[in-house]
Amino acid sequence: MTAQIPGTASNTTSADPQVEPPELPLLAAPKDGVPLIIDSMRGLERAAKALAAGTGPAGVDAERASGFRYGQRAFLVQIRREGSGTWLIDPEPFDNLDIINDALQGVEWILHAATQDLPCLSELGMWPDKLFDTELAARLAGLPRVGLAAVIENLLGFTLAKEHSAADWSTRPLPEPWLRYAALDVEVLAELRIELIKVLDDAGKLAFAEQEFEAIRTAPPTPPRVDPWRRTNGIHQLRDRRQLAVVRELWTEREHLAENRDTAPGRLIPDSAIVAAARAMPTTVPQLLGTPGFHGRAAQKEAPRWMRCISAGRSTTELPPLHIPTHAPPPPRVWPKNDPAAAARLQTAKPRLAAVAEKLNLPIENLLTPDHLRRVAWRPPADINLDSISAALRDLGAREWQIEQTAAVLTVAFLDPDPLVEKEKDTAASR
Repeated sequence: MTAQIPGTASNTTSADPQVEPPELPLLAAPKDGVPLIIDSMRGLERAAKALAAGTGPAGVDAERASGFRYGQRAFLVQIRREGSGTWLIDPEPFDNLDIINDALQGVEWILHAATQDLPCLSELGMWPDKLFDTELAARLAGLPRVGLAAVIENLLGFTLAKEHSAADWSTRPLPEPWLRYAALDVEVLAELRIELIKVLDDAGKLAFAEQEFEAIRTAPPTPPRVDPWRRTNGIHQLRDRRQLAVVRELWTEREHLAENRDTAPGRLIPDSAIVAAARAMPTTVPQLLGTPGFHGRAAQKEAPRWMRCISAGRSTTELPPLHIPTHAPPPPRVWPKNDPAAAARLQTAKPRLAAVAEKLNLPIENLLTPDHLRRVAWRPPADINLDSISAALRDLGAREWQIEQTAAVLTVAFLDPDPLVEKEKDTAASR
């Protein structure tokens, strides 16, 4: 199959907007049939031997049970390689999948949205020696939609069913329709990679993609988050340190309970229930159960447990600060007041970078990470020149292609920023 113009599913589609485009064929079943699940060491050894004997890159995917089970571990790993077929591996019976990783040494892996699956694959002892990310490639290619089904429609000319993407993949046995869906997720990744390479190469962006893929592959593990309980959705509504202490106690206890029961924390009590309890500060179980917004599967059954957490938060002398100190720049909305010069740099640079991104036909956030732009605009080098801006971007983690495309633009913008436009005044003047 040949690549088509990005943004279209077919070059033969009528230009008449009143004419419905032809319905694309549905890829409904793997061409080799639905594979059996590998859940024994003998089967795993057979899969490893076949994959090692295959040729070309390997399409890889993983299914998790987000929202159902604790953590983000993989409950199914799918791999397809030319000459070896498709393999569906249940990782639960095994300590690791080192044997599969060894079989794929030196082989390029093709994943869609690799940053979502690589962490859970890493937990199984799997990590690629070379990577191709079809989702990121589609972004850099300028495709209008970058979901797997949409990219397949755009470049391969058929559609892919996605009805089981949010399923509970910890279910055993896995239903046959789910296995068919899982096998289809890696069915055409190798073919899709070929078409994306053509589009990127024609646009002069293949080197961009290769640098991005390698940056993902070699990125260090994400460090543990400081005070992870601060991720509680809705916590910004609380302005009292003792209420934050209650959130901390409830979140930590919910986390321990969820891990012991191997269930998603939100299935016990949602974040909104934690915030509601912290705001209300009940002193008895009946008061807690009567608190508006306090609900969840384990709200009533574990009410004494939650009440103990609230009491602990109420009585602790170790009150958390309202905010964690950070080296990150403040929100850009306060820049005009706090640092007008920085605001002018940012205001000047953003539209100029947007013009570069438009010329290259890629999202501006892929041209330069927004956080990198904010940091270098907030505190640029003391001596602003092309070399110093390039070095600052490099220190932040920008890839070389990004530096080549943006450093000169930022240097000029920072040396001679446009006058700062105050949005509030503009809005008032326009009335």
